[in-house]
Amino acid sequence: MKKGRQIYWVFLLLIFITSSKGQNPTYQLGNTKKQLFIDFGNIPIVTKSDRLFLKDAPTSITRTIIQDKTGNIWFATFGGIYKYDGNIFSTISKEVSQSRFFSALEDSKNNLWFGSIGSGAYYYDGTSFQNFTTNDGLINNEIVCIYEDKKGNMWFGANGGISRYNGTSFRNYKLHKDSIIEDRIGTIIPSLQRPVNEVNAIIEDKTGKFWFGTRGHTFTYDGQSFTKVTQNGRPFTNVRCIIEDKNGYIWLGGNDGLWRYDGSAFDNLTKNFVGYIYEDKKGNIWTSSKSTADWVLSRYDTTVFNKRQRTVTEVKTGDGMLFGILEDADGNIWCGTLNGVYRYDGDTFDYFKR
Repeated sequence: MKKGRQIYWVFLLLIFITSSKGQNPTYQLGNTKKQLFIDFGNIPIVTKSDRLFLKDAPTSITRTIIQDKTGNIWFATFGGIYKYDGNIFSTISKEVSQSRFFSALEDSKNNLWFGSIGSGAYYYDGTSFQNFTTNDGLINNEIVCIYEDKKGNMWFGANGGISRYNGTSFRNYKLHKDSIIEDRIGTIIPSLQRPVNEVNAIIEDKTGKFWFGTRGHTFTYDGQSFTKVTQNGRPFTNVRCIIEDKNGYIWLGGNDGLWRYDGSAFDNLTKNFVGYIYEDKKGNIWTSSKSTADWVLSRYDTTVFNKRQRTVTEVKTGDGMLFGILEDADGNIWCGTLNGVYRYDGDTFDYFKR
């Protein structure tokens, strides 16, 4: 009987999806108006298992997704580096490294960089890889995030600190208790099997100030000194992602939820843990976050956004943790999961699963 009721409710839900397409229900919660898409965790997701191109699709934790200037989509996963050219998936790093990959970035010269856990950073010019490790001056072989500043310097957020690479040499900064200090001596921090206090996020804002989110505290850097970021005297801890949007607002996501900084004050949008933040072409803010019972992909509509009215749309997949987010050139939203990747076109999910 219980199984019969489940089938009945799924049938009703399918009817609801067909009849309400483009008519998403809304409800009011405090100052935030939530607009819910269908909970895909309760019905079968479209699985492209019948396509030959899935032979080399990622099947493990997918931390970062980027699209290069030629249109290829790249995935940094625990199973290696993958590429999707719009037709097929292919594995890129199988012959290069067996390490888990966390981060990916295309620099201003159209070269690719990948951060691994255990074997440092990799530079890829489209033909061959060059590996950078502690032997080359990198502060640690566990690279969680990569960032290029306005001058073309590469920054690597690592376990225990930060490395800045000017194309010739590395300059390192170590996490030390509640601060960051420059490593002038050049002491190498040994690679650890399990991160202790890694640097999760690095950005340079429009004023030239750098922001660093770590598993410990969050810091800004003016080129001379590091300053701890606080809200009413309380530090932001375990910040996983920092972005600056088109309007110059700074967004922080992590253990303390989602926060927006307007240059003078912080505004809290959710207390739920936020793992990733992304701004789409329309200026909407997407996050992957932990809700009460499951992880959700949330979209904050910034066209109507003030302290009295906020609209957030939540998309649930029912597939556990969600990681990196990307809007591709066609407007689709990609999201990394524990077992590969989803692609969301605004109505349905494609689950690229073998």
